[in-house]
Amino acid sequence: MTTAWTAAHVTAIADQPLPALGLIGEAEAARILPDLLLWDMWPLQQADGSMAQVNGGTVWMVLAAPDRSDPALRHFEAKIRLLHLDSAGWHDLGDLLPPGLGDHEREWSGSAVLEGDRVTLYFTAAGLAKRPGGYQQRLVETTGTLQSDGRITGWTPVREIFAADGAMYLVADRHDGAPGTVKAFRDPAFFIDPADGARYIVFTATLATSSAAYNGAIGLARQDAEGGWQLLPPIMHADTLNNELERAQIVAHQGLYYVFWSTQRSVFAPDGPSGPTGFYGMVAEQLCGPWRPLNGTGLVIANPDAEPMQAFSWFASAELLVCSFVDHWGLKGRNPAENAFVAAETFGATPAPMVRIALDGDTSRIVESFAMDQLHAR
Repeated sequence: MTTAWTAAHVTAIADQPLPALGLIGEAEAARILPDLLLWDMWPLQQADGSMAQVNGGTVWMVLAAPDRSDPALRHFEAKIRLLHLDSAGWHDLGDLLPPGLGDHEREWSGSAVLEGDRVTLYFTAAGLAKRPGGYQQRLVETTGTLQSDGRITGWTPVREIFAADGAMYLVADRHDGAPGTVKAFRDPAFFIDPADGARYIVFTATLATSSAAYNGAIGLARQDAEGGWQLLPPIMHADTLNNELERAQIVAHQGLYYVFWSTQRSVFAPDGPSGPTGFYGMVAEQLCGPWRPLNGTGLVIANPDAEPMQAFSWFASAELLVCSFVDHWGLKGRNPAENAFVAAETFGATPAPMVRIALDGDTSRIVESFAMDQLHAR
């Protein structure tokens, strides 16, 4: 059953207190890798969605690119970087994947699961090596072996796990595009159903059946006994409301299923209501739905009104710890889309403070936030 996230849900956000984070300041925006821009990130997880404990800490994947003094250019040079976090702080382990594993140009967001010493990485293969600069997107996987220090070696050739069917899900094969308008078939997030052990991939998608310009969706595929994948109908959609439901994922908690996504105010349809840039979610008793928006609106975490772009791309673990990155902070009313200097000056490009949330049936709340480098020192 596909559930709609509707204009009525988003309109109701104005009637509730904003679940906003504190302002990000200079200390929180200090880059952990000064020469690289870092953004979308995710932890190495156990099969149950909890963070894997490795070498006295946790292992993280994050998109990285050289700083070209224009944050928009990072999407065309993105590679996955490997980091280890322990009580002493961050440790850079270099590029996650060696070159030549596939025919894609760039590496966009995904997820990673540890089973035994085997790591399966799911990610978005973006663009084509033979034709640089495009917005083509494929969902792929590769496997490697975890070493004791947190490095991962022996990666297998990149393999496409399944393709958009063009019927339920629009094929994201366009070469040209612009931020906020690009159609999606990306951000694979693994999920193992604790009820029966079935394996799923959740992903950010676009409805193929819609003629609206704003037709974002969250897709689902299930693995069969032979290891193949069956596309299932979308979990939810925002047809006519919103174009991008990014970093979609599912978390099981206290017998319920929670689907989460991130979105930005700029990708809501201009002729309808818009919510803040933030982390959104729905809840259901069954994986097939029907889904109900958390807090009646879907909004779980929002940027504060004073700094509406300070963080983005939230991703939750089974412990209900939510990571993100520092986006445009300290804007003080300025618009980075209108000034290239402001865009470069205010782009944080580093992990944002981590947020702990609590879930109670159909409601959520923010419990606390803290610097990520304090995760293992608490």
